[in-house]
Amino acid sequence: MTATVAVTRDALLSAPSGISGLKMLESLPGFNVQTDGALGLYEFGNSVQVRAFNLDQIGFIVDGIPTGRSDAFGGSPVFRYIDNENLAVVEASAGAGGVSVPSYSSLGPIVSYRSITPPTVAGVFAAQSFGDYDLRRTFVRLSSGRIGPLTAYVSRTKLNSDLWRGAGSVNREHWEAAAHVDLGGENWARLKFVANDFFDYDSPTLSRADYLSATPDLGGKTGRDRGYIANVPDYTPVTGGPRYSNGNYTYNANLAINVRHDRLYGLTTHFALADGVHAETTAYWEDKDGYGVSPDSYANSLTRYRQQVAPGQAVVAPRGTQFGYSGVGGDRYGIVHTLHADLGAHAVDLGIWVETDKYRRTQLRYNTTDGSPASPANYGEVVYRRRDYRSQRDTTQLFLRDRIALSPRLSLDLGIKGLDLGYQQRGYRDFNDYARVVGGVVKPGWGPQVNGAHYRDLFLPTGGLLYRLPDERTQIFASYAENMALPKGMDDIYSVALNSSAAVVAAPAPERAKNVELGIRTNQRELFASLSGYYTRFDNRIQAIASILPGTTNVTETFFRNVGRVKAYGVEFLGNYRPAWTGGLAYANLNVTWNNATFLDDIPASPTPFATAGKTIPDSARWIVSGGLTVEPASWLVANISAKYTSARQSTFVNTPGSEVSGFTVVSAYVDLGDGIAIGPVKNVRARLNVDNLFDKDALSFISPAVTGDGFFRPLNPRTIQVTFSVGL
Repeated sequence: MTATVAVTRDALLSAPSGISGLKMLESLPGFNVQTDGALGLYEFGNSVQVRAFNLDQIGFIVDGIPTGRSDAFGGSPVFRYIDNENLAVVEASAGAGGVSVPSYSSLGPIVSYRSITPPTVAGVFAAQSFGDYDLRRTFVRLSSGRIGPLTAYVSRTKLNSDLWRGAGSVNREHWEAAAHVDLGGENWARLKFVANDFFDYDSPTLSRADYLSATPDLGGKTGRDRGYIANVPDYTPVTGGPRYSNGNYTYNANLAINVRHDRLYGLTTHFALADGVHAETTAYWEDKDGYGVSPDSYANSLTRYRQQVAPGQAVVAPRGTQFGYSGVGGDRYGIVHTLHADLGAHAVDLGIWVETDKYRRTQLRYNTTDGSPASPANYGEVVYRRRDYRSQRDTTQLFLRDRIALSPRLSLDLGIKGLDLGYQQRGYRDFNDYARVVGGVVKPGWGPQVNGAHYRDLFLPTGGLLYRLPDERTQIFASYAENMALPKGMDDIYSVALNSSAAVVAAPAPERAKNVELGIRTNQRELFASLSGYYTRFDNRIQAIASILPGTTNVTETFFRNVGRVKAYGVEFLGNYRPAWTGGLAYANLNVTWNNATFLDDIPASPTPFATAGKTIPDSARWIVSGGLTVEPASWLVANISAKYTSARQSTFVNTPGSEVSGFTVVSAYVDLGDGIAIGPVKNVRARLNVDNLFDKDALSFISPAVTGDGFFRPLNPRTIQVTFSVGL
């Protein structure tokens, strides 16, 4: 009853090994995905636009477990919890969502990742990948086979790669374990465990002037190749400053790192209570810890140090370039319970989801042992403090859905959900809670503060209609859905400390959306096609806006603010064609999206509002067209070439003249050899070659929007080649 699309297991296994859970979506209609690198592993370099929505307004589910918010600081980005080799399917709904899906982030879009069932035959699957930028990835999965009522597997992934631009590397160790227990009849239980340890280096966002400039950066690079350096040259110190006081030392990869340690535990039970009646419960716990580091210049640190030492803060004078520490940690736990009953023409689902998400954020600056960006941090010398707070999100969702078979051809889907969302933050919000400067005089800060918000809407309806045409192959569908979301960026919104008073900021209004879809799809012998039109409108949009982090010239920090109402309408087409005259040896696919997403209001500002009414929302492409051709000349050979065109996008809210990012086309290809080849005890010997950006297109892809002027960008990665060998035992 909605425009739901999927990434199949075959497509997942043909993608480059190690591809992120977001980059998997780029082949789906309506999804404009831009990532940093061919695999999309850099957490601060991912953007997704779907109709009027962006990444923070999409709900993500992994095996029935909601992942919560997607922000890299404190959130649970979905790619930390999946490997494509362990996925059975990825399903996505671009607008209507579903009342039974647990999410406080979704304003309509929902993406669900479902893992494979543990094999019933014991075995080993292993894959080894090699690629550009010294990529090495090893994947091994051990399957127990059936042991009484139990089937299980455990897998380990180890990935190491250099950054494609600038100094640094990406290092990922990922474990997954799953067990399925047959409890007799239709009863079963599933246990899930994921551990993800991630360490990578940052690369700088670029201004358009940087990208176009022929003047090399400090590492001698221009254009898309600009990136942080690993060596520590001798720069002239600032007047009266220590050896490493020159601001150029902030352009060093040693002080631009991200470390994450995440664990996810899940237990799902399914019990048949009566004929046509079953209950399913998923309980989960996520433990997350980590930190990020960004450089801070001597000049900026000295100013902050002087402000905080005057009222008696326990801080130490800066020795040079600072180790800018941002700690993230916390845990998240919850339970999803559903009851399903088939009652004649009715299929009823009733459920509840309850979750608590606790988070701590610390942000301060340490000296390194001698002030050099290449030296380790001296955790005993705090130069200044910025933030130290804890926040908590409490969520309760209730839902009821009834799928009614009005006739053999006509079905109706009616649902309602209610959301109760609580948020609280306590601690040091920002600089003014530690020390203030009033009329040039330093005064004590406000100290730790408490702020909170509560949102409730117990009537969020959805409706769907499905009509099957007499040919039994064609369906007409329509849907309507209302959604409310916890304001994204609540931590950033509330971590504002005013200079004038200790007052806390007012609670932002929750984002609310209404989505309408109407479409037709057909599944013919040679053709599957779907055409849908949509209209969406939502209020109280909260947008992330990037600005340069104080003390640096190329590190951005994101802040959130309310920017009014937005509407979008458009058309999405999906087609797969497998003509009989090729004998099944060749087939093609085509996805086309036309999307018009605009602001309905100006952004409030003093002294005059920003003129955004009627302007295109930033990073939203009017056209997204992708397609591919696959040939299978033999059972052991599959080859594919695909292309994706993304039309021009705006980098500013006011659509500043000259801020438009030109459209571009990226071509990718793969060749898969194998399918059933066995050598002695070794089965399913395969080899795959993947090429991303086949024609080495040079373009700006990722956009960090600004209100006026111009945004900041990340360039498209150059041509990247990967080879994967896999075997089964």
